[in-house]
Amino acid sequence: MTTALTAAPAAPLRRLGTWRVEEFLARHWQRQAVCIRQAIAGFSNPVSRTRLFDLARSADVESRLVSAFAGRWKVRQGPFASSALPSLRRAGWTLLVQGVDLHDSATAALAARFRFLPAARFDDVMISYASDRGGVGPHVDQYDVFLLQGQGRRRWRIAVDFDPRLIDDMPLRVLANFRHDREWILEPGDLLYLPPGVAHEGVALDQSITISIGFRLPAWQEVAEAWSEHRARVAPRSGRVPDFTRSPTRTPARLPAAMVDAVVRELRRGAPARVEARRTLLEHLSEPKPTVIFNARRRAIGLPRFVQAAGRRGVAMDLRTRMLYEDGDLAINGELQSVSGATGRLLRCLANQGRLSAAALRSANAREASGLFSLLHNWYRYGWIHLAGD
Repeated sequence: MTTALTAAPAAPLRRLGTWRVEEFLARHWQRQAVCIRQAIAGFSNPVSRTRLFDLARSADVESRLVSAFAGRWKVRQGPFASSALPSLRRAGWTLLVQGVDLHDSATAALAARFRFLPAARFDDVMISYASDRGGVGPHVDQYDVFLLQGQGRRRWRIAVDFDPRLIDDMPLRVLANFRHDREWILEPGDLLYLPPGVAHEGVALDQSITISIGFRLPAWQEVAEAWSEHRARVAPRSGRVPDFTRSPTRTPARLPAAMVDAVVRELRRGAPARVEARRTLLEHLSEPKPTVIFNARRRAIGLPRFVQAAGRRGVAMDLRTRMLYEDGDLAINGELQSVSGATGRLLRCLANQGRLSAAALRSANAREASGLFSLLHNWYRYGWIHLAGD
């Protein structure tokens, strides 16, 4: 299977159907569900059923098969040989392929249209194929999602107030007593936005492809763990909690109050300053998906030839690369860099646009170009960026 590595630049959307993006964000984002008919002007389904099935055959791509034959829910994990999938004529099954934007340039270009939202919020694009009456049951997600209909028709039902109890002994988290209060039938080009915590159920009304563009926020526990890992790596603590024993005790099982006070003082001293919180988030949120493995180039061209080639062609980020920045800090695939001057300006441009033109690279002055091209060459060797057109 051929994997597209880079995507052509795609301008962020300015409108969603009749809504200006600013209006949508003010009225609906993180607030309430909305169905937007013909949401993207000139929309074309990025992935065919054949392409989706090809992706599901790869061990590098996360996929699931959900079926409800004879009323019995079943979930299988990919990869799937074509012969392992049910007949297209059989009703009641769904193939879900996660992270399609990491492997398909047309899907990555579609995801880029939603970069009117911070990249730090973006999760991935999941695309599902469902046979007639296929679905995954009524459920609740804790992230924002744009459900864009690519092919066929799907009926969506939602509920804001609902019974949270789940069906017991199920391989899926399916709501036991789902009663909807709103309903839409989506056709190709229609979009349903759902904020976190809205119960929903989608059922295909014929052979259907649905594109789920997800945006998530890290849980506080994730952030706390990321900070602990960051601090242990950059500022490991030495020594031990002091002993304040000065006389015999008659209550040996009692935790010494002086020990508690000392730990409180030390932990307070370890609270992150803003710059440390920023760097922790940059590292954590730029980490690639767990399934992503970059293969370093065994026969990468040397730095002088890379400088010449980049000066003629420009460079582009790999689809799987995550790159975020704030102020003088930039993180790429979980690695932190301090950048400034023209180098910082150009790398921030790369992070925002996914590529740097040859003209932009040639604009760097000789003093800064050396460090810039050295950094880009390392990323090229790691497989994180490519020469444009590769």
